[in-house]
Amino acid sequence: MYFTVSKKDFYNGLSVVARAISNYSPLPAFSGIKIEANTDELILTGSDSDISIQTVIRNQDDCKLSIKDNGAIVIEARYILEIVRKTESDEIEFEIIDNALTKISGNGAEFKINGMKATDYPAIDFSKPKEVFSFEGHLLKQIIAQTAFATSDKETRPVLTGVNFHAAAGKLNCVGTDSYRLAKKELKIDSALSFNITIPAKSLAEVSKIVEDEDLVEIAVNDKKAQFMINSTIIQTRLIDGAYPETERLIPTSYEYELSMNAHDLLGAIDRASFIKNDGVSVIKLSLDEKECILSTKALEVGSSTEVLAGAIFKGEHLEISCNGRYVFDAIRALEGESVIFKFCGEMKPFIIKAAGDDDVLQLVLPVRTYA
Repeated sequence: MYFTVSKKDFYNGLSVVARAISNYSPLPAFSGIKIEANTDELILTGSDSDISIQTVIRNQDDCKLSIKDNGAIVIEARYILEIVRKTESDEIEFEIIDNALTKISGNGAEFKINGMKATDYPAIDFSKPKEVFSFEGHLLKQIIAQTAFATSDKETRPVLTGVNFHAAAGKLNCVGTDSYRLAKKELKIDSALSFNITIPAKSLAEVSKIVEDEDLVEIAVNDKKAQFMINSTIIQTRLIDGAYPETERLIPTSYEYELSMNAHDLLGAIDRASFIKNDGVSVIKLSLDEKECILSTKALEVGSSTEVLAGAIFKGEHLEISCNGRYVFDAIRALEGESVIFKFCGEMKPFIIKAAGDDDVLQLVLPVRTYA
């Protein structure tokens, strides 16, 4: 194998596929990047078996690629990235000189590094699933930002570590929950699409980092995997097995109380009270009536805080409700809008948070019981 390639494009491609590589790879080969030189293209692949990324570099106006000898090799990701990054040359020369010994050079600098045979790299099926739809990059990033934060980081219930994508009857519901809070975004979609899958939140986080706002992302799914295709890059992730809980029944259908307030002001009030914690958790208490709305928190070891929520508008009888302050903070921050609306059913019943004028995104938080 022998090729020369633009350093910038080669390094950018290596950096993208390296996102799929874990420090705790299940197989030694997965610690490396597979580099394949075909007649007119360079294919880079990285994987940790859960998420796989493949990108293709071609000879174009803004990318110089010349392949003189086809072949394939696997190079340890940390070494190849470091070598290419530090080589002060606009062009990288890459050659296998003896079995798996690889020479990488540019502008007088030369490195020889032992690679691994490409035949030792596990076969990854990048075939395209049948259910296909597209989102603009900014919308996909928005979906991920508004749902993935609510997923669980504990493996006790693996299905809750992912975001559920359920398409039916022209609607796509994207839901994340850890059983104490829930985030849901609803979108219109082709009515012919029908699937119910759960994608790991970690995989979605990597997708969000790679996608640019102006990209058009083609998404293909089946019951085994999901693919995100951006230009010449494919991000493929396994799905989480198991039935996702029926979250619709958790969302109240009627409400007795409503609180509306400027989102920035409420975030500030919660943030100011967040240092007061019980067992590492900041529990805030909302005392609400039509005359005055108060946010307070108390911990025996630390102290207490009380703040009148200026500009808050409350409708309903007097209500006192306590909840995890971080959950409410995260929910408000995920919403886009100057004002937020809380809707309550009672002091120990789940409540929802929405941005004023946006019914497509819903955040739900479970209250907590306090004895003070």
